[in-house]
Amino acid sequence: MKIPFNKPFLTGDEINYIKHAVNLGKISGNGNYTKKCQTFFESKYGIKKALLTTSCTDALEMAALLLRIKPGDEVIVPSFTFVSTANAFVLRGAKIVFIDSKSTHPNLDETKLEALINSKTKAIVVVHYAGVACEMDTIMQLSQKYDLFVIEDAAQGIDSFYKGRPLGSIGHLSTFSFHETKNIISGEGGLLGINDERFLHRSEIIWEKGTNRAAFFRGEIDKYGWVDLGSSFLPSEIIAAFLWAQIEHINSIQSRRKQIWNRYFEELNHLEQIHNINLPQLPQNTTNNGHLFYLICETLNQRTQLIEFLKKKNIHAVFHYLSLHDSPFFKEKHDSRSLLNSDKYSNRLLRLPLYYELSEAEQSHIISSVNQFFNV
Repeated sequence: MKIPFNKPFLTGDEINYIKHAVNLGKISGNGNYTKKCQTFFESKYGIKKALLTTSCTDALEMAALLLRIKPGDEVIVPSFTFVSTANAFVLRGAKIVFIDSKSTHPNLDETKLEALINSKTKAIVVVHYAGVACEMDTIMQLSQKYDLFVIEDAAQGIDSFYKGRPLGSIGHLSTFSFHETKNIISGEGGLLGINDERFLHRSEIIWEKGTNRAAFFRGEIDKYGWVDLGSSFLPSEIIAAFLWAQIEHINSIQSRRKQIWNRYFEELNHLEQIHNINLPQLPQNTTNNGHLFYLICETLNQRTQLIEFLKKKNIHAVFHYLSLHDSPFFKEKHDSRSLLNSDKYSNRLLRLPLYYELSEAEQSHIISSVNQFFNV
């Protein structure tokens, strides 16, 4: 039987909660289950205000609107990330300035940040790759020094921490994803975290299509109207009900995923000494949330061969992001700086299957197949 790269996990309560949401008589957004999900993120992870969105992409686009990004502004973004991280700000007219990854981790290299900051720089977007925190103290110090905003793209970062602080609670704004490949899922779905009080009021207006409808439903005003930019960012109660069933089981989901991650690390760690194959690193003061497990091969050709070898063993392994600075859309706009580490991860990083229902026997087959490829 083929081992897929990912398999969405269902807790068993999703359909029950969706049915309950329907029976409550309100399945459009901002109902009972939306509030339950948002309250969870606010209380458990210390986010001042949480707003569910239809995707992490939408949450990023809300962030760009909140920051009033406009043509002429510059936004620093890691090149090794998904296109949405940059696209949200390109849509508002910003110039994207790409930053390279660290040599030891796909996260952005904070030591190269200050050289990219100028009078036009408006924001820094950090991506917590694989749920491992960027060096947030340095980044927040630079944001304060130069009066910049920091957006945490924590699409992969749920239930992970930096110096004991939850990812998504540190930057001025943050975004999460509940795509079916993430730890906690709703098919599609996301969340915007607002940690800067300056954005609390306006975020709700942007979320509600540019209207003050949320305040109207709370009885704070006697009518609502169009007061700002906005769009239909909030998801239906059906999505929120599905997500709540996942949130209720977050501890068991996280425990199982980290168990799988730890076994990969323990049983493949010898490849670093024997074949110079790098495994994920956990920098000091960071945690692992079991989101994804990767190997960094020696060459692109070796990675290609390993993918094909695993495919013949009925194992679906995949590579990940392609450097955005070298993409067909952006290549001519890039300032010609070499981003060698981003390219290294684009060419050499390989992701192994990791999902809740991956059995011990299946993981044993994956591990033995990888070892067989390297003649171990």
